[in-house]
Amino acid sequence: MDYDQHVRRRLKLRHLESVVAVASTGSMAKAATVLAISQPAVSRAIADAERTLGVRLFERSSQGVEPTQYGRALVSRGVAAFDEIAQGIKDIASLADPTAGELWIGSTPGLSEGGILAAINQLQRKHPRIVFHVVPCGVPQVYEHLRERRIDLGYADITEDAPQHDLEAEVLFDDTLAVVASPSSPWARRRKIGLAELVDEPWTWPEAGTLLDSLITAAFRASGARPPRATVYADAINLRTRLAETGSFLALVPASTMRFSTPQASVKVLPVHLPATRRRIGIITLKARAVSPLAQRFIECVREVAKSMR
Repeated sequence: MDYDQHVRRRLKLRHLESVVAVASTGSMAKAATVLAISQPAVSRAIADAERTLGVRLFERSSQGVEPTQYGRALVSRGVAAFDEIAQGIKDIASLADPTAGELWIGSTPGLSEGGILAAINQLQRKHPRIVFHVVPCGVPQVYEHLRERRIDLGYADITEDAPQHDLEAEVLFDDTLAVVASPSSPWARRRKIGLAELVDEPWTWPEAGTLLDSLITAAFRASGARPPRATVYADAINLRTRLAETGSFLALVPASTMRFSTPQASVKVLPVHLPATRRRIGIITLKARAVSPLAQRFIECVREVAKSMR
């Protein structure tokens, strides 16, 4: 019997469960509590796993236990294995009842108020028992959450940082930034506005140092104007649009959000060309994780929504 066959026959799911629990809690006793079994049972499971694999998985000390490099490797794969099992159970439930289930989506607040809002609205009308969890996060956090199985998919700007080898990205549409103002603003009556004309206006846009902040700075420079400082820095897009509604501010928002989230009467998109602000927006998934039927249904819906934004 070769090594692989030996391990497959002898390494059980309970062994892997104990290894993951001990690594996450740092203690045999705490792992036993989490698993609702005795501490000797956990110790035996770890010893059996080490004997089967022929390596030490944990270093023991008076402070507790710490996984070795072999232990960390097994835990990483073990977490993925348990996630796949859990996902399989969800898939079965979804196939048995395609009108229910839960979906976790990671996205920036601005983008979630555009395509995600539209897709959720469409799916919820057809399948009111589906539960959506929209997790606010930037692109690096989308990658992290996908790898740690905290979300099922990401809806994000895929130009900020190219996805790594373990992630899959699908471009849905190109988005730009839009300048919005109150319909009562003098600028709202203009048919054409140069960006340079707006340098001295009170502005609101995302926090300095963010991707959108850098795009806005680049847009002013490309228009031959000095980049102004915003009067109000705010990541919350609803706060920026509310400030624009007052008539005292100009706000910069993703153009896609204006198609779905803000009532047309509250703010108006100004006829301003914003060079250098184009971004590719798309769906990001984990290659090693099968897309659930519910997630696939959502992706198909987002694709249809994206066609209207191209």
